[in-house]
Amino acid sequence: MTTAWFKSTFSGAANDNCVEVRFTEGSLVAVRDSKNPSATLTIPTWRHFLTTLTR
Repeated sequence: MTTAWFKSTFSGAANDNCVEVRFTEGSLVAVRDSKNPSATLTIPTWRHFLTTLTR
């Protein structure tokens, strides 16, 4: 089950500072933004990333 890309609510209005995420098959999370067009994270790494952001 691969979901569609969804955009962060903190992304720039002009789409010049955009962060998008989607959940893919195999329990992976795909992340892309204007500076790093492609990254793939495991679910545990994604959770750690989100936890780190909220501190």
